[in-house]
Amino acid sequence: MRPLLLCLALSLLPLPAVASDAILVFTRTAKFRHESIPVAVQTLRQLAGEQGLRVDDGEDPAAFTPANLGRYRAVVFANTTGDVLDTAQQDALQAFVEQGGGFMGLHAAADTEYDWPWYGELIGAWFHKHPPGLQTAQVSERAQDGASRQWTLTDEIYNYRRNPRPWVQVLATVDEASYEGGTMGADHPITWCRPMQQGRSWYTGFGHDEAVFADANVRALLRRGLAYASGASPDC
Repeated sequence: MRPLLLCLALSLLPLPAVASDAILVFTRTAKFRHESIPVAVQTLRQLAGEQGLRVDDGEDPAAFTPANLGRYRAVVFANTTGDVLDTAQQDALQAFVEQGGGFMGLHAAADTEYDWPWYGELIGAWFHKHPPGLQTAQVSERAQDGASRQWTLTDEIYNYRRNPRPWVQVLATVDEASYEGGTMGADHPITWCRPMQQGRSWYTGFGHDEAVFADANVRALLRRGLAYASGASPDC
């Protein structure tokens, strides 16, 4: 094929399904609503900007169509709760992720879409219950170089319906001996990631309290999550 005809043919090819510089932050709630949601969105906007990503945020589930999701590299569920998508919208999110898009969930994203089995695999583990109030827990984080770091954080610490470790790569755990009310035993994952066919999923249980988003260790974790979910880093 001559160069001019080749260029014309290439120009007629469809554009890539995933945008190069945008993520969608979704904050719809059908149950409990966290006061930290505005701070979470602001923090994600700041951290995404550091990575050259722009952020659209909102609560309208009508955004979940194949055409609209094709504008984004990743979708973030920031403290969503309850049943937030209908069947067609669920199908759009599933196709988006499985065809190469990214997903990132914060805290109550695990308290979302209990009747959707695929979402249970996407999020890794659903919320079960939590101890009353905020507590300070010892966190063990696996750094990207494989080293282990320990730090403390005061937040609402979720217990989950299952230990997700067999299905995910665990990035951080909490030590139940350091606070009261843990029910998962010696291995209590709190942050993890996993591939989902051609796409990616990343989740952290941190994010109930507004102050969490100012913590340097949490912000570093969120940077990791954004880079992985957006496809900028193959390592979560």
